Amino acid sequence: MLKSAFGTDRQGKAVEVYTLSNAKGTEAKIATLGAILVSWNFKDKNGVVRDVVLGYDDAADYLKGTCYFGATIGRSSNRIAGGKIVINGVDYQLEQNDGDNNLHSGSNGMHAVNWDVDAVSENSITLKYLSADGEQDFPGNMTVKLTYTLSDDDELTINYEAVSDKDTVANFTNHSYFNLGGHDSGDIFGQKLKIYADAFNPVTPTGSIPTGELRLVEGTPFDFREFKEIGKDADADYDQLSYTGGYDHNFVLDDKKEVRIMAEAICEETGIHLYGYTDCPGVQLYASNFVNGEKGKGGAVYNIHQAFCLESQYFPDSINNPAFETPLLKAGDVYKSTTIYKLALD
Repeated sequence: MLKSAFGTDRQGKAVEVYTLSNAKGTEAKIATLGAILVSWNFKDKNGVVRDVVLGYDDAADYLKGTCYFGATIGRSSNRIAGGKIVINGVDYQLEQNDGDNNLHSGSNGMHAVNWDVDAVSENSITLKYLSADGEQDFPGNMTVKLTYTLSDDDELTINYEAVSDKDTVANFTNHSYFNLGGHDSGDIFGQKLKIYADAFNPVTPTGSIPTGELRLVEGTPFDFREFKEIGKDADADYDQLSYTGGYDHNFVLDDKKEVRIMAEAICEETGIHLYGYTDCPGVQLYASNFVNGEKGKGGAVYNIHQAFCLESQYFPDSINNPAFETPLLKAGDVYKSTTIYKLALD
């Protein structure tokens, strides 16, 4: 297992990057800061190594950045309306870091803290973090373990496990930005996407909070049930696209409580095919609508629509919506979830 320095966190503690590798030469680099997927290097159909995730060169840039490149999001991914939750009759006011709402648990979420290394092998790393009672304004002392494993079949498996001594929210995701042409190859509108969902969550005109409706994708720009270019309908005259500046919505997966396919993407130029699997009820498609002039790895500059995210999750604001499956974790219960991203060549 290769380990390298990556700068320091906000408290001056050393941040390190661990490189997972397999027999094919595929490499995934994981930072202790934010349990971030820093890079994922894969050979394309011509034998050229492509780094297929956006990111930065060091910890300092990740701490300054606001895009959540590659980050582990917790305790709660996506948005919570008004930053308010009620658990067992007690009101909790979270940081309002996205207009009036809480986004990705606030500015000091788990994406911004340095995790401890719990175990390592050549192709796997387990990181651990204790989130104290009241941290990010959530109740309960929560211990989280996160394991990345890179298989010889080029599957990157992310296993989450958490337990708390008080009832709290547990809704973790990985916020990697994928570009199958390579992180520095320009926009992804020509890449093709398929999402295994018949419905999505429409959101409010401001704030991007789900209205509670489950709208069928048929006849809308959100129909990705068959492969189509991401940019094909991205500029369509449709209310939901205008509210969010493009795709930034949760898609409703089937209600199976098991790991199953959620999405696929293809870049014909490189031949790289991405498969995504999860046991979560939803997946957020985000087409990097608000990335603009972001200075990234190796001198790259990232702009709008230069990547897509497939964030497995409970539905946004589900802690406040009884019609949605709840992300409430009861005290002493163990939260477990698995998401898998797999790379292959067509």
